[in-house]
Amino acid sequence: MEPNEIADLIARIEEQERRLVLPRFDNDDAWRLGLALVELARERSAAVTVDIRRNGQQLFHYALPGTSADNDAWIARKTRTVDRFGNSSFLVGLRAAAKGRTFEDSSRLDPDTYAAHGGAFPITVLDVGVVGTVAVSGLPQAEDHALVIAALERHLAV
Repeated sequence: MEPNEIADLIARIEEQERRLVLPRFDNDDAWRLGLALVELARERSAAVTVDIRRNGQQLFHYALPGTSADNDAWIARKTRTVDRFGNSSFLVGLRAAAKGRTFEDSSRLDPDTYAAHGGAFPITVLDVGVVGTVAVSGLPQAEDHALVIAALERHLAV
């Protein structure tokens, strides 16, 4: 990816993080968001695993057919990245790439514990801040990220 493409993508994801702020987020919201993600995945014939957490507690988890335990491991690593940096796992990786480095080199974090690949996004509540994560694994990273964004947009539109 060219530097200008990376910069444009970073700006787009930063805008998504500013825009996709929820008025509240409780267990029922997690359920509805999770169902929206599963529905979108089925519409797109996407074999993904979906995971939603608030303050470290898993509130929703579903693995569509065609997924495996590897997807759970990817979700755990991407979610830890969001928890640590407060930003989308995709954005964290792109920011490293914009500096000509890999996330692994720039962060010096264990790649078996953290992954800065698309698919985990912060759940942000208005006037509160980041309270959790919504994550997907099973597609190429940009598609994982796009699926999460589409579900958050659908959730906010309701």
